Amino acid sequence: MEIKAAGEDSLEIVSEITVRTIETVYPRYYPKGAVDFFLKHHCDENILTDIRNGNVFICCDDNTAVGTVTVKGNEICRLFILPEYQGRGYGSKLIEFAEKRISENHNKVILDSSLPAKPVYLKRGYNSTEFHSIKTANGDFLCYDVMMKIF
Repeated sequence: MEIKAAGEDSLEIVSEITVRTIETVYPRYYPKGAVDFFLKHHCDENILTDIRNGNVFICCDDNTAVGTVTVKGNEICRLFILPEYQGRGYGSKLIEFAEKRISENHNKVILDSSLPAKPVYLKRGYNSTEFHSIKTANGDFLCYDVMMKIF
């Protein structure tokens, strides 16, 4: 397994991992308006901006891209593992990678946790510090926790 920085030529790969994960996993936890909100929020334009800023990383196994994470300052963002590769430790490796990177300059990590990811973060020592809900365009609500881990 290898984790490497994403270049602009990786936009399609990062986008595919993100969209496939949201479209496959999130409908089990969120209403349609929330899923659509996630897809719009993680659009190619936002991903490309993060790639250009050197914040996006890809996890590969045998030259196959299986996951991605974005690290901005002391925040972990856009952590997605393709559904068919979930439960194999790739997410843990990406979290460890992001935490190590963040710990070089910060004493805590902050992230917004989706409902399906919250148990993973709790097991890794994160605490919920805030709860948010956003009313989406069609009236559905997107709910998530802001979580923090202190080193």
